[in-house]
Amino acid sequence: MAISRYFAGAAVIAALAFAPAANAKVVDQSEIGFTVAHTAQVAATPADVWKMLRMPQSWWSKDHSWSGDAANFWLDQQAGGCFCEKLPDSGSGVGSVQHARILFSKPNQMLRLSGAFGPLQGEALDGTLTIQIKETPTGSALRFDYVVGGYMRFKVADIAPAVDKVIGEQLLGLANALGGALPPTRDEKAAEEAAEKPKGEILPAKEEPGLDAAVADLVEDEAKPAPDESR
Repeated sequence: MAISRYFAGAAVIAALAFAPAANAKVVDQSEIGFTVAHTAQVAATPADVWKMLRMPQSWWSKDHSWSGDAANFWLDQQAGGCFCEKLPDSGSGVGSVQHARILFSKPNQMLRLSGAFGPLQGEALDGTLTIQIKETPTGSALRFDYVVGGYMRFKVADIAPAVDKVIGEQLLGLANALGGALPPTRDEKAAEEAAEKPKGEILPAKEEPGLDAAVADLVEDEAKPAPDESR
């Protein structure tokens, strides 16, 4: 994608809005920010997911790059490392872009990055993308959560759905690089249908663990204090 397309006023929203992926939504939003979440399941082990995750050139969309070529992406896997992109020499030397930096790296389980992607980079914003991996009987459950907050010149109601689609496209790209996303289970389909009905028509759901439950314990484990071994 040419750099000029990132700074085209209303066209910025259009540049962000690509085909949405399944299992996605804007979780919440306010005047100062928003949160989007996407989930998918793949028939790949957490180790294989982690290996692919470290190669954004194989799954992050070139349509959301500054050079127009996904081959220019690279990712340093350790805390403080860079999810960056090389800008090829156009006669004045090689350039580069930092899309995000690594905050948390736990192989086969979680990768957390800090960065305002695309046109959000030009605003006074903080963005945190948390990528969770959870082993399942059929492979792995994946979850992308992107939390954005701060001051920006966009209207949240306009930009949040557009960013939601972009983040969903990246998860879909990761899933496709791993062989494709698995179809939703019967319980997940029922939950989705219930969510679309008016509140008065919603029936009690069968209490079985869904995709969110499969990865929720990652967050819970992170929040638990370490045991006191001095006693």
